[in-house]
Amino acid sequence: MTERATAHKHVMLVAGETSGDALGAVLMDAMTEISDRPLEFSGVGGPEMEARGLASIFPMHEIAVMGPREIIPRLPLIFRRIWQTVRHAVEQRPDIVVVIDSPEFTHMVAKRIARRAPDIPIVDYVLPSVWAWRLGRARAMKKYIRRVLALLPFEPKFLGTVGVDCVYVGHPAIQRIPEEGSGARFRAARGIGADDPVLLVLPGSRLNEVKHLVGIFGDTVRRLSREIDRLRVVVPVVPHVRPLVEASVEGWGVPVEIVDDEREKRAAFDAGTAALAASGTVSLELALARVPMVVAYRAEAIVGWFALNVLKVPSVVLVNLILDRPSVREYLQGRCTADELAEGLRPLMHDSEERRRVLGDLDELRLRMGVDGEVPGRRAARAVLELL
Repeated sequence: MTERATAHKHVMLVAGETSGDALGAVLMDAMTEISDRPLEFSGVGGPEMEARGLASIFPMHEIAVMGPREIIPRLPLIFRRIWQTVRHAVEQRPDIVVVIDSPEFTHMVAKRIARRAPDIPIVDYVLPSVWAWRLGRARAMKKYIRRVLALLPFEPKFLGTVGVDCVYVGHPAIQRIPEEGSGARFRAARGIGADDPVLLVLPGSRLNEVKHLVGIFGDTVRRLSREIDRLRVVVPVVPHVRPLVEASVEGWGVPVEIVDDEREKRAAFDAGTAALAASGTVSLELALARVPMVVAYRAEAIVGWFALNVLKVPSVVLVNLILDRPSVREYLQGRCTADELAEGLRPLMHDSEERRRVLGDLDELRLRMGVDGEVPGRRAARAVLELL
């Protein structure tokens, strides 16, 4: 064995989009901190991972595409990048490969590495949503994935049924819990009274979903404003949908604060009485911040049919899946109306038996997700280093 091999461990990381780049950067930091020997990194990553010393084989943005309209014209380039990544692994022989999210790209890479270099262990960080589809896809992972690092606490049990090694490391949302006292400061800075009811409205992060939901959410706000004194509304958004939201809220008839800074959004969560949110990861962030909510979604007919009839899950809300019961009310497709949303929100906007029940459920969720334990990045790093 060479001096290089005994002194260092070579970790190859493969990320395909911005969220994976962020996870990979945190993982690199934690592995470097807790490893008992020097580590060298290679692979595919974005600016966050490159800032930690990874020289990306090619620019990550070339494969960070979504939807058929973006993917199909770039298929020749994407396949070239898949083979380029596989060749790197076969030639460099890293001690371990970690593929991060973006399964359409990373799992194609992992399968080909496993065939050509079966001695290299491959770790999958972020389980594809196989639990929402079928067990067959999960079984197939066993052929090329040595270990899965799970973000959600029910995933190890699911993969255990098909013999896949899976370790729960925690969701990155755990590290985005609002700072204590930030809500009070948020209210004071905006002239919102300590007892004024604050409704958080989150119509989504993609333009299409915002277009489908923002009008319905506005109608819901108008209904509630006629019943709830001193109602204030805060709309946390991502910057690229802000103009669309700003144009819509002018007719809501109540004071509306729009925030797009990440720190301000977390403070708004701490200030919120309840939330009306589009289905997605934000529901988990709200739950970890102890914000009672209702979740809504409306999409094109074919997408809605798919979600309601093909996915093999009893709920689209992660909170409900983790708790294994319908804690958060969800209003999808035909049920996504202003009347129904207002009905679901009313008991959450004041001290009520329903609100107390939900807050108890959210406390249970925080326990199940290990909020007060080791941070997810360090758990993930330990799970990878165990295989080294």
